[in-house]
Amino acid sequence: MQTLHVDADTWMHRLSPRVKLLALAALGIVLFLTQSAAVLSCANLIGASLYFRTGLAFAEALKRLRPILISIAVLAVFAALFGPLHIAIVTALRLTALALFAATMTATTSMAAFIDEITALAMPLEKLGLLKAADIGLAIGLVIRFVPEILDRYRAIREAHQARGIEIRLATTLVPLIILTLRDADNIAAAIDARGIRRQ
Repeated sequence: MQTLHVDADTWMHRLSPRVKLLALAALGIVLFLTQSAAVLSCANLIGASLYFRTGLAFAEALKRLRPILISIAVLAVFAALFGPLHIAIVTALRLTALALFAATMTATTSMAAFIDEITALAMPLEKLGLLKAADIGLAIGLVIRFVPEILDRYRAIREAHQARGIEIRLATTLVPLIILTLRDADNIAAAIDARGIRRQ
């Protein structure tokens, strides 16, 4: 499996994963509370400044963001067609800023540190008997770890369509992508159970 983590030595890499997670949560709340396009534009500039200093090459950094930016653009177009333009702009700026901050966090935090921190933060809920903290950390870690794999699967399916001269449509790419992802998920779940990681 690939990872979104970038092996570098920046001040963001040295920052505590807990601080980054809490900061991301706080920023998410602030971004969704504000309706100011100016404030959201500033947040985008700050997010971009942090993201492009994570140690990634500029082209690779843009490549990682491309799928989410395309999704945000499509959403903004629909919002503009069926609602006020201001709301569409605010929505696009808000989601883009959040994506930049989230991408910065995943690029500067190793998967092991991320899972450990999520598990530690979920411990109070485990003490209340609501869930197993280790399972939450593992589940969230796997979701993040699967992102580059899913993107690679999509690229492989798209290239296979192009090689066969088949028109690339949502129906012909989404179905095989879901099937391949679910198959991988089943294999990973079987491996987890075989190692006795999940005991309940």
